[in-house]
Amino acid sequence: MVRHIVLFRWKDGVSADHIEATRRGLSALPGKIPQIKRYVFGSNLGINPGTYDFGVVADFASVDDYLVYRDHPDHKAFIAAHTTDYVTDRAAVPFEID
Repeated sequence: MVRHIVLFRWKDGVSADHIEATRRGLSALPGKIPQIKRYVFGSNLGINPGTYDFGVVADFASVDDYLVYRDHPDHKAFIAAHTTDYVTDRAAVPFEID
């Protein structure tokens, strides 16, 4: 199994409406990309200092399935519409899990 974790820091001024649209966009991806086995995401609870604003965790059966997701046109369209112009920092790591 492969787990992919992504963290974002929103730019100043990103609206609650945009964040909600991001959630809707993320919710739609598993229906468009069957290689996604598990997909969870959410806003930071704000209980620890120095953390990111939003996180996504995605699980895949294999590296090949992760690569399909990474390169999928619907995923790329989501990134262009919801993150590219709206985040200041992004961190990501895919890794193997049991």
